[in-house]
Amino acid sequence: MPTTTDKAIQTTQEHVLNAMRQSQEAIVKAVTVWSEAVAKAVPELPATPLAKELPTPEELIESSFQFTERLIAAQHEFAKNVLAAAAPVMKKTSAGNGSESASKAS
Repeated sequence: MPTTTDKAIQTTQEHVLNAMRQSQEAIVKAVTVWSEAVAKAVPELPATPLAKELPTPEELIESSFQFTERLIAAQHEFAKNVLAAAAPVMKKTSAGNGSESASKAS
């Protein structure tokens, strides 16, 4: 059953995500306007042989985010393992969300 704290955390997280999405939309719009204006002034550049050897911006984004997803998954697993390793102590303290333990100790 979600607690008041859980609800507050979820609400805060939603506010942060919504604010981030709004700022991202504003940035995309600004970059679109800028890019369309600058594109008219920038001449076509000749292709270089080296350019074919480099990843495209889209490929860089995809590989970077795939790595980030793997990194986050590894960190998530690590955090769960640390929590499991600390379980014997946490069961005896309020840190284990055992407010009953804390109240029994008082």
